[in-house]
Amino acid sequence: MTRTTREQRRSIHLKWRQANQGLSYRSLRKLAMPVLAGDGAIALPWCGMWLCIEADGYTHS
Repeated sequence: MTRTTREQRRSIHLKWRQANQGLSYRSLRKLAMPVLAGDGAIALPWCGMWLCIEADGYTHS
């Protein structure tokens, strides 16, 4: 599992609550992967798109 900040975990949990896609929160978290040269950002597949979640929790697609 990729290391995440507390803010990133909050953002992942928010997205999971919006659409869990039949996954548990922990299963969704396991899909997160680090972004190369992203200064701590992670990428997360969610609802047919990739989300980038910055270290401060800011989420964008």
